[in-house]
Amino acid sequence: MQIYIVEPGDTIDRIAALYGVTPEEISYVNQIPAPYRLAVGQAVLIPTGEDAGGAGAERAATSNGYAYPFISPWVLRQTLPYLSSLYVFSYGFTGTGELIPPAVSDEWLIREAYQYATAPVLVLTPLGADGKFNNNLIHAVVNDEAAEENLIENIRITVLEKGFQGVDVDFEYILAEDRDLFTRFVGELRESMNRLGITVSVALAPKTSADQPGLLYEGKDYRGLGEAADEVLLMTYEWGYTYGPAMAVAPLNKVRQVVEYALTEIPAEKIHLGIPNYGYDWTLPYVRGESRAVTIGNIEAVQIAIENSVPIRFDETARSPFFLYQRDGREHEVWFEDVRSMRDKFNLVTEYNLRGIGVWQIMRLYRPMWLLYTDMYYVV
Repeated sequence: MQIYIVEPGDTIDRIAALYGVTPEEISYVNQIPAPYRLAVGQAVLIPTGEDAGGAGAERAATSNGYAYPFISPWVLRQTLPYLSSLYVFSYGFTGTGELIPPAVSDEWLIREAYQYATAPVLVLTPLGADGKFNNNLIHAVVNDEAAEENLIENIRITVLEKGFQGVDVDFEYILAEDRDLFTRFVGELRESMNRLGITVSVALAPKTSADQPGLLYEGKDYRGLGEAADEVLLMTYEWGYTYGPAMAVAPLNKVRQVVEYALTEIPAEKIHLGIPNYGYDWTLPYVRGESRAVTIGNIEAVQIAIENSVPIRFDETARSPFFLYQRDGREHEVWFEDVRSMRDKFNLVTEYNLRGIGVWQIMRLYRPMWLLYTDMYYVV
């Protein structure tokens, strides 16, 4: 597949004629709705003949995606053919180790995953009643041997009953004092799950050094967790985030720093590279403590640019698309992902010989991402 950048005066018919493909192929691959308008600077993925995952694929790799149980069935079925594993988000727990299932039944996701030969994975999070990560829950369990054993046993029962093939531990804001206890918990969970043929992965905040300060980082021991788990996910996104200033969600220069540090602590074959499947729309000026960006999809971002007749620009350092527009007398700044930024991140999988990617999250379909990835890699 090739990538074309829309120029002034371009139409979908003109681009199709340039490459000898049909307008229908371009509109399908890129999810371009009728009347098929384009934005200047928009990156368009062009199918040039080979099937995705065909002769052009560079090497085998994995692809995982997180989904809530209320995902659209259509979106799930469109995405599952491209996934190695479906990460079901999420199971919580109490301070005594009782497992809390998702509010919406996840059994239909598990059934669908099996239909597409995709491995369903139970995601374990310490989410409190307010929907936020609660490090007091983590502290309570890892400091209480009986509670920890109870939690592991309840996970064991659930994966057997429901047919999960993996467990993903997504704990954030771990207290520094609980770092080693958390690492021990992951190792004990893995030992229990591996006896059943179940793998254990752990999500890692994007560190660039072992002693990086901050609540997100101090409780995560990259080396220890790399040894304790079968696999890890580097959460290489959220530099641009809801409450922060406008910037790229996953700037390539920052992503690369995280990968290069991780490789000093963890074997490359255990590492999944985190990929964001979303962008943000900020209202300017940014006011710390007051501003709140709106989460948008990548297809939606392009439509916003088209509706406001503004060109899409591309930051060469962050390797990410962005644009500015005016609405109701206020200036907006949008950063998102396109096939250019995705391709650069996917190339890191080959450059550093990583295991594959993990996408947060798949609730919105972004078909160009999946077609591009499977054009570059055989998904296993």
